[in-house]
Amino acid sequence: RFGQCDVAAQMTRRQLFLCVGVPWLLWAGSVLAHGTRAGDLTIDHPYAVPTLAGVSTGALYFRAITNNGNEPDHLLSARTKVADSVDLHHMQMDGNVMRMRAVAAIDLPARTEVRLRHGSAVSAAGGYHLMLNGLKAPLKDGDRFAVVLQFRRAGEREVMVWVQTPKARDVGHGGAHPH
Repeated sequence: RFGQCDVAAQMTRRQLFLCVGVPWLLWAGSVLAHGTRAGDLTIDHPYAVPTLAGVSTGALYFRAITNNGNEPDHLLSARTKVADSVDLHHMQMDGNVMRMRAVAAIDLPARTEVRLRHGSAVSAAGGYHLMLNGLKAPLKDGDRFAVVLQFRRAGEREVMVWVQTPKARDVGHGGAHPH
């Protein structure tokens, strides 16, 4: 009888691991691996910030796009079903005012990491983001959507974007993003 209790306890632990542990490990792995590769490029943590109802624009960021190759590349364009169009934008501080303008491409120099961050993460030299124009619905915290990125060398790559509220340390200049 003692051996039977021991086997039953082991089965319960195994069942618990299969029911709870395995799904948690799969979920944690997907959270930690929120990024992808395209040729020599590593596209790390694409994310958008939530928008208010009635707002027709949003912003898409990346923790970084890293060019691990020996040749430069360029992000040429992007498209998504959640917006009518996507523009590439450069932001730069001009005194106390954040200025931004559309650009034809985002340079990704060889062996370099390019950050596409928001708020206080933008340096004095400026930063980049993707502008979502004509949103078809508000972006809500926890949503996910696909974006197709077009690179000159690496070609086309679809990435999954997570909508998330920025952490307090990442918010600067009066809010998550001035749109």
